Amino acid sequence: MSTKLIIIRGNSGSGKSTIASELRYKMGYGTMLIPQDTVRRDIIRVADEPNNPAIELIATIATYGNKIGYDVIIEGILNKDKYGLMLEEVAKHFDEVYAYYLDLTFEETLARHATKEKSNEFGEKEMREWWVDKDYLAWPNEQLLKTELSKEDAIAMILSQVESTPS
Repeated sequence: MSTKLIIIRGNSGSGKSTIASELRYKMGYGTMLIPQDTVRRDIIRVADEPNNPAIELIATIATYGNKIGYDVIIEGILNKDKYGLMLEEVAKHFDEVYAYYLDLTFEETLARHATKEKSNEFGEKEMREWWVDKDYLAWPNEQLLKTELSKEDAIAMILSQVESTPS
């Protein structure tokens, strides 16, 4: 049984959590979703600094998912400078790896954030402080999800790619 790792990254408010959650639902049982925010803020409650313990825990959960034969989706901002090495190491455990980056303008990200239920938790000021433009992993298979691609189209595209090979 081959296992798949799907990485969905992007700036805060870009829609990566929504895409990852719906993707996991559509992929069904045998698919694990690891949201960076849940691990970092809710489980460990640590600042998003280099070498924070959430990085190791994300890797541990992902490799456990692989060990039990699950496909794994990791989603989050996952800044390349902080999480890039961990993602490279985790990817080595999986038979297939798919990496996606929501490559949106700040204005589009802000507009998407405004449509969310929790949009009042933080706003433009914080998003500007957190913003990292074009934070690509620069992997040969990394795909950019651009502004013109709707949420539904992004999910359909990812599904068609990961389901084109059997687990």
